[in-house]
Amino acid sequence: MQPLAARRRHPAAAMAVLLVALVAVGMVYAALDSRTSASAAGRPASATAVEQGRQLFAEGCSSCHGLRAQGTSNGPSLLGVGAAAVDFQVGTGRMPLAAPAVQAPAKPPIYNPAEIAALSAFVASLAPGPAIPTADQLDTSSSDLAEGGALFRTNCAQCHNFSGKGGALTEGKYAPALMNAQPREIYEAMITGPQQMPVFGNATLTPQNKQAIIKWIGNLQSSPNPGGLDLGRFGPVTEGLFLWTVGLGLLIAAAVWIGAKVR
Repeated sequence: MQPLAARRRHPAAAMAVLLVALVAVGMVYAALDSRTSASAAGRPASATAVEQGRQLFAEGCSSCHGLRAQGTSNGPSLLGVGAAAVDFQVGTGRMPLAAPAVQAPAKPPIYNPAEIAALSAFVASLAPGPAIPTADQLDTSSSDLAEGGALFRTNCAQCHNFSGKGGALTEGKYAPALMNAQPREIYEAMITGPQQMPVFGNATLTPQNKQAIIKWIGNLQSSPNPGGLDLGRFGPVTEGLFLWTVGLGLLIAAAVWIGAKVR
């Protein structure tokens, strides 16, 4: 008579257990993935919003990005860019792009907020990607302003200028000024890396780091000029040019006046 354990073991038992485990993992991943990629501002996107976004995308975006956002010769693939990238690009008016250019400039958006949310939901439904930041992620009330300044000078000032006024890059490209940037678009830019900007993932800048940077940029936007004329806060080049043109001009004028008086 065979032992009880031997009679219970079946050749397909291990395979069945493995199959059940794989199915369970797949179901959990699908649930988490759909909840993350189809979210907009922290709320799951409805099927109605996704369908509306699909129609808007077909009418206004598919000529460059393809009907399924797979990309064409006129525009890159949007698979995996997430809702945050769409919200940033369309919400700041950079997209749709009127004509090919070195860089897409910010301008008044063409779509209203509901349409932007629908477009974001549609692109997010195609593949997982960064979601639109939630209100909690944009809350900077407990962030350290000094830390934000240090992080900004280390990671952002090389392109955007130490005062956030922007700066020139190569081949006609530029880092835009941040004086009118809203916290949401700043956060989205950091997690999506639009145009020449690198992606600052959580391994590089934690969510708390991002909040501190946003707080520092808000401080730059609202800080007064106790020294008087700020000359655009572009730094020593502007100040030096001012001194050379105005200061030396005054000295030359004074010298001419003195010479005329002596004669």
